[in-house]
Amino acid sequence: MNLFKKKVFNIVRKIPRGETLIYKDVAIRAGSPKAFRAVGNILNKNYDPKIPCHRVIRSDGKTGGYNRGFLNKKLILKNEGAIL
Repeated sequence: MNLFKKKVFNIVRKIPRGETLIYKDVAIRAGSPKAFRAVGNILNKNYDPKIPCHRVIRSDGKTGGYNRGFLNKKLILKNEGAIL
């Protein structure tokens, strides 16, 4: 696993229940501010339940993609109190 991917997973792993980050914020925290699309691609391939990739959303407030379906992502975020 490359260093950027490890950084992304470590950042996302620390997002508390009921909170979200945008893809760009994850990229910035990982040290590559313009790599927000790469963050999305990395998280799309994540199936580890310890990494809550559903807590990363688009900068326009929409949920964005999710490898288990965007409706599932929306439901999980609602249940966690992250979105209305």
